Amino acid sequence: MGGIALELKISELGGGRPVLVLHGGGGPATVAGLATHLAERNHVLLPTHPGWNGVPRPDRLDSIEDLAMLYLRELQRRGWRDVLVVGSSVGGWIGAEMAWRDVASLIGGLVLIDATGVLIPDEPMPDFFSLTPRGIAEHSYYEPDKFFVDPTTLPAERLATMRGNLATLKLLAGEPYMHDPKLLRRMEDVTIPVLAVWGDSDRIVTPRYGRAFAAAFPNARFELVARAGHLPQLEQPQATFSLIDRFISDLCVIAASPQR
Repeated sequence: MGGIALELKISELGGGRPVLVLHGGGGPATVAGLATHLAERNHVLLPTHPGWNGVPRPDRLDSIEDLAMLYLRELQRRGWRDVLVVGSSVGGWIGAEMAWRDVASLIGGLVLIDATGVLIPDEPMPDFFSLTPRGIAEHSYYEPDKFFVDPTTLPAERLATMRGNLATLKLLAGEPYMHDPKLLRRMEDVTIPVLAVWGDSDRIVTPRYGRAFAAAFPNARFELVARAGHLPQLEQPQATFSLIDRFISDLCVIAASPQR
């Protein structure tokens, strides 16, 4: 990625502890409410990944690793340390890659929300790219009828944006499908505190994926959110926010503790 001039599209909210919120394939709207909540006490960066929502994507930015390095460089450029990275779905995969590649120790904590990035062979993920819009809703939500939007009712501009987002997701994460075969074993080198938050009804990456992620880190815990699917921050926001708020409080206690 060296030599590429890329102006990131980033929304900045609030003040205090630096928090980077990374969206998944559905775009920044899927984490906007979470970012607003976190901004009540923290300085939140909410980028739109290159290739989503019409944001330009250089041809050489063609992998999850590239996005991870892009955001690490942005944190370094800002001089930020002890950053909390919160990633939903593919955003969680980006966050995990960032944590493993963080040689400058910029990241102080990681929250994975129904993250992709790993594969459990005996419980494979469904082929997201072959699902109908209704199928995506049924795999993604505890209450699909509440969140399903019939694409035939949408304006052409929004449909074009959605197709562009899907094409970028497929480019970055389609081969190998939605995972890095090496990622899970790399997580044993990531010693920062990690919280894995999972919807109990996620049929994209089931709770087994969350438990596998949590077990791979030396310092992680797993929390299940009832009556939620792939995006618990949308279906059960208060329960999800409460888990993350408690994790941030724990990080503050760790930071204030005397070094042994």
